[in-house]
Amino acid sequence: MEEIRIDVTKQTEEELALAREHSQLIFKFNHTMPGTEESTAVLLRIFPEIGEGSRVEPPLTAIRPHNVKIGKNVVVMPGCLMMSAGGITIDDGAMIAANVQLISNNHDLYERQIITCKPVHIGKNAWIGAGATILPGVTVGDNAVVGAASVVTKDVPADTIAVGNPAKCIKKIPPKE
Repeated sequence: MEEIRIDVTKQTEEELALAREHSQLIFKFNHTMPGTEESTAVLLRIFPEIGEGSRVEPPLTAIRPHNVKIGKNVVVMPGCLMMSAGGITIDDGAMIAANVQLISNNHDLYERQIITCKPVHIGKNAWIGAGATILPGVTVGDNAVVGAASVVTKDVPADTIAVGNPAKCIKKIPPKE
């Protein structure tokens, strides 16, 4: 997986204007009555690529949300942090519990104004437990479960339960009878 590097000191006026717009939209979303047409309209401006039947609960923190793709029937509970310079994809039916951090970027160890970016991918019907952190470059496979407060540094295969810090795969989920 190729790493993208962004020098945050060399952002264009357009990039800075987009960041301001996103910041203001997220503020508005977090301070608008949930479940209203106004709230939905703001959410659609924050995430133009959000599937039918999906919902995102405030409060939300998102940096570069235009790099987030949300499938159909996804649930994102309150307190989610999306650092999405590297891109975040959340596939259909995924459940993101409260206070989850989806982090697709980090800082270079020597040139801290450089952010290093790799995409995060949450598979179909995956369940990310409360307070879990998914780090850059990680794919959580279809139907996988990440336990609460886990820190995921490596891919989680489909139909697998991963827990801990760093998260380790502890069990395959048997097929439903």
